[in-house]
Formats: sequence, structure tokens, C-alpha cells
Amino acid sequence: MATVDLTQATFEETVTGEGIVLVDFWAAWCGPCRMFAPVFEAASEKHADITFAKVDTEAERVLAGSLQISSIPTLMVLRDGVVLYMEPGALPAPALEQLVQAARDVDMAQVRRDLAARTEPAAR
Repeated sequence: MATVDLTQATFEETVTGEGIVLVDFWAAWCGPCRMFAPVFEAASEKHADITFAKVDTEAERVLAGSLQISSIPTLMVLRDGVVLYMEPGALPAPALEQLVQAARDVDMAQVRRDLAARTEPAAR
């Protein structure tokens, strides 16, 4: 599956659904972004069951700002609408593959329990 371009209008719907979504925040003037792009594209072809998306931070300044993207490239990994990873920096192909596998291996039932425990009021 090729990468999809996200905008403010399509971001929420794409990242809140079921499954794994990788989002690359980038800009055309960014050298590391241009170096990471073919790695990201190759991974998207290899993992057809995962959504690989890109956000052009120049065209989508409001979206990037709302997510506090301050350095690019930044990679965000979500699974079932939960952010599992969000870090700046271009990854080499093997590291991206490890990240994809880690996202696949996450016990989402445990993640949901942990999130629920954090949002429950403290016992009195």
C-alpha cells in the first residue's frame, strides 16, 4: 500500500480507527525528511495491512502545531487510536522494521487497562 497524505480534515478519522497507523511529519525543505521518505515508502509497500501516512508540516501548519511537532521528521505510531510512539528523527530501515514489529506485538488490552488506571480518580 502506498502512503496517504493527511490533512487537518482527514487526520482524525485516519488515526482513530482500528489497526496500526504510522504518520511521517515532514517538509520538502528538510534534508533528513527527504532521506527518510524512501525508507518509509518501502516499508509501506512491505506492510500492506498498516496505514502509512504523511503530513506536510508546511501545508498543514495548524495540524502540526496542534500536535506540538517541533522537529522534523517526526514519526508517530498509533494502534487502535492510541499513540504508542512519537519521536523526531529519521530511522534507518532496520529500526523502522523493529518499530513496526513492536507495534504489532503490543498487548492492547494491557495498554487500555493502563490508560484506564491513569484516568480513574485516585482512591480516597
